Formats: sequence, C-alpha cells, structure tokens
Amino acid sequence: MDDRYSADVLSPGWRDAGRRIIPTQEATRDLVVEEVATGFCGAVTRVEKKIVTLEDRHGKLRLFPLGSGFLIDGRPVNLVAPTMAAALGRLRTASGSTAVPNAPARVARASRLFVEGRHDAELVEKVWGADLRIEGVVVEYIEGVDNLDEILRKFRPGPGRRAGVLVDHLVPGSKESRIAEAVARGPFAASVLVVGHPFVDVWQSVKPARVGLTAWPTVPRSIEWKHGICDALGWPSEEQADIARAWQRILAQVRTFADLEPQLLGRVEQLIDFVTAE
Repeated sequence: MDDRYSADVLSPGWRDAGRRIIPTQEATRDLVVEEVATGFCGAVTRVEKKIVTLEDRHGKLRLFPLGSGFLIDGRPVNLVAPTMAAALGRLRTASGSTAVPNAPARVARASRLFVEGRHDAELVEKVWGADLRIEGVVVEYIEGVDNLDEILRKFRPGPGRRAGVLVDHLVPGSKESRIAEAVARGPFAASVLVVGHPFVDVWQSVKPARVGLTAWPTVPRSIEWKHGICDALGWPSEEQADIARAWQRILAQVRTFADLEPQLLGRVEQLIDFVTAE
C-alpha cells in the first residue's frame, strides 16, 4: 500500500514540484517568434545588447528585450542571445552567401565592375561588399552611362580583364539600351557584359515598404525624379545636400538582399559571376 507520508518534503527540488519549466531558446537569425504582450510576430533579424529585433511579414521592425514573454508555435520560451558557436555556424553575408570569418581581402583582379553613380556603388558595397572583397573585385562608378564608351576605351577590356556594367533604366527604346547595344557591337564585346534594371533610379530597387511606402510614386517628367520622391516622402529637397541625406536615409533601411527588388539582385549576381570567371 502506498505511504502518502513516506517522502521527504524538504528534499532537493521540493520548490519546483509541479512547476512548469519554460525552455530556453537561442534567438538565432530567421527564428520566428511572437511577443506575448503586443502580439507582434516576426523573424529574428538581429540581437545586440540584450535586445532582439523582429521583422514581420510586412517588413515592420520592432525591438524587444530578451528573456521571457515570447512564444514559438504557441508555446512559451525564454529567448536568449545565441552562443558564438551558433552564430558562426550560420553566419551569412548581406548578400546571403556563406560568410568566411577573418578571411583577408583578395588582391584586386584586373576585371572590374562598373556602375553608373555613387548611389549605385554604395548600395552594391553594402549588400555585396564582403563577397567582392573575397573575390578581389573593385567597383567603380562612371558618373553616368553617357561616359561608358570613354571609360571602356581607357580600361581596354580583354582576356583576363573583363568589365561588368550595371545600368539604370535599361528598358527597350531607352538611351541606356542603345548604348548597351553599341557596346555589344563594339571592339570589346567579348569581354564586356552590360546588364541593367528597369528602375528610373537605383533608389527604386529598394523595396518601397522599407521607407514606409506601398509603392514608389510616379513622378511627372517635369519634376526631377529624386526631388519628386523626396516631396512624396515629405523630405527636404531644395539642395543637393538634401538629396544626399535622403539617399542615406533610404540606404540605412537596407540590411540584406531581402530589402532589394529581384530585378536588381539577379543582375548584380550575373555581373559578379561574369567578372570572376576564370
């Protein structure tokens, strides 16, 4: 017969008897959790100083303190910072490539990647910079596609010296398309690849949700495009410094390739493959 009084009530663990133990979960990147107090559900994008950043399916970001108050598949967890080993095990570059920690930059190749302007170069650096340093690819901007012919003649592409060119607004019938076709017929055709995206400016390659828009607005031709965008967003645009600050605000919202439109992603990857081909 069972003896209901036989157990020692003061034995180790008596305080935890019947208590539900909430498991600990490392806040690894892309882990989807729900914050109980607000009901906000999103994927982990960053952990820093005991704060976790979550991003929902609409691209909205929220910051929460690590600890209790989170659910995974409806079950409570204590969210903690990931261990170094776990972080290194899944480390990715901003372009989505597997990162190579502490890898030295490769000596620059003879081949180059050319883009139209400073903003294009800054965007490529932010998303693909780590990959390009590993591959030894230098990015240069040509200050407008009208300068492409002169740039190529000075660069003199050839075997082992390829030029990949990213062009804005490369659509049928545009000035950019005519310049690209001329390059394809020119003396350097075998060692030059010109590709582009359909956007008026590289600003449009950033997903509009990142700056609080559902879509990039249509700007009348009578208004300079970047000024029109700043006006639509309620940002100053009277001076060139205003335009520069507007771009920095947009660029700051770009963290990984997921913040960019696929029409740009595919073209940049194509160019990197072209200029790194042995």
